[in-house]
Amino acid sequence: MPDLVVAGAGLAGLVAAARAQELGASVVVHEKGDRPGGSMVLSSGVVWRYREWERFRAECPGGDPGLQRVVHERLDDAIEWLERLGAPIVARDTGTPFTSGVRFDTAGLTRALATRAGDVRLGEALATLPDGVALVLATGGFQGDPMLVREHVTPEADHLVLRANPWSTGDGLRLGLAAGGETTGGLDEFYGRNLPAPPAPVDPERFVGLAQLYARFATVRNEVGETYEAQTWSETDVVQWTAHQPRARAIYAVPDSALGERVRDRTIGEMIETARAAGAPVRRVDSTTEVEVVAGITTTLGGLRIDDAGRVADGVWAAGTDAGGIALGGYASGLAAALVFGRIAAESALDVHG
Repeated sequence: MPDLVVAGAGLAGLVAAARAQELGASVVVHEKGDRPGGSMVLSSGVVWRYREWERFRAECPGGDPGLQRVVHERLDDAIEWLERLGAPIVARDTGTPFTSGVRFDTAGLTRALATRAGDVRLGEALATLPDGVALVLATGGFQGDPMLVREHVTPEADHLVLRANPWSTGDGLRLGLAAGGETTGGLDEFYGRNLPAPPAPVDPERFVGLAQLYARFATVRNEVGETYEAQTWSETDVVQWTAHQPRARAIYAVPDSALGERVRDRTIGEMIETARAAGAPVRRVDSTTEVEVVAGITTTLGGLRIDDAGRVADGVWAAGTDAGGIALGGYASGLAAALVFGRIAAESALDVHG
């Protein structure tokens, strides 16, 4: 019998398993999918935090301050730990002046952790709570279950693009509740990006490159002419608004004068060209370019309630997207929370059961 069972082999689960193995425990990891790495492999690989604590609180006012404080204070050490394990860093800058962090090569990061994670069983979901063994839930949220998304997030769930792996369907949420855990608020909130609308295909390897991140420079409206003004630098509010519009779609009308504006490492004109090349509806109207976009859901933000040790209920801990309540009301790095609380969950589980 192992000392620890981990459900999910995304970043949080692999971190928990690797940390537990490092501490001398035996670990079994159950992964529903056919590969490790979860949605992290499909991401930009940037693990970051706000430089200033006050900015974190202002950007995510609905989140649990105690959990946020843990992420803010422990992320730098956790990144150094990953680097010691051999996870390859490709950039030591986030591209945003008010955040700090690094960009990992996601395939290399997955390899570095998976080789240290113990017995990783691919294609084998954890269906029931293990008897007498500590459990870390790290199955990635419920964005892959249209019924749960429709119940909690938006009635337009069938029109959303799943901008994540297909295996995160609420398994951890169900197991945590069965163990006696509770949910946080914010089950209706999610992180995602607006993407080129159909007929444009959105393949997993293009999740990052196809993001349309210029609502702040555009007039945003839905199909019936109602408008929305972006409220945040991250535009997370825009994609959440889009998710509630007919067919989960919006139209960005961009004036010619804004096409040269840069958002991180791309100009708006370059982002529009990616949408056009992908096959999205893009048209010229007078001196503007109109781009039709659809909401893409990456991770849910509400989930199981945890304490600052990652505990959900007796014998059960959670990390990653299964642990809700950190980024509510705004935008923060999900990879950072997965890294920090993956380590904490393993340490806490073994401290209680070791």
